[in-house]
Amino acid sequence: MRLEYFDMIDRVVSLDRAEGRIAALATVPNESPVFEGHFPGHPLVPGVLLTETMAQASGYLLLARASFSHMPFLMGVDKARFRSFVGPGAVLEVEASLEHDGSGYAVTKAAIRAEGKPLCNAELRFKTMPFPDGLDAPMRERAARIGLLDGADAR
Repeated sequence: MRLEYFDMIDRVVSLDRAEGRIAALATVPNESPVFEGHFPGHPLVPGVLLTETMAQASGYLLLARASFSHMPFLMGVDKARFRSFVGPGAVLEVEASLEHDGSGYAVTKAAIRAEGKPLCNAELRFKTMPFPDGLDAPMRERAARIGLLDGADAR
């Protein structure tokens, strides 16, 4: 997890394209410039970055289901709940499941746990559209790095 670069997912643990589910891991770094301001002397992962982590897991699920034909863009966050604080070194278990996919939109439900304890969850809405020029290759590289793609998908 590289907070300052919005590179949130470290590794995909499981993917079930047919059922529309993904599980991933993300380890909060012990040090990050983000912690210098949030909060000095009491470092916490900002809620917006936890939301981004859920959105990225959901996005990778949508990319895999669409075989990288369309890029998901986060359009809405509903029913977000934060239950506990997240500090440096936490190992986050991120899960997302597909609720709806069609007509250029997708909806997922996502959650983050640490040591089995719920930290946050949300319902996320995405607009899916063909890849903007130049974005396909970097997304495939990231997906391969975290173990989302097998050799056939990586092209």
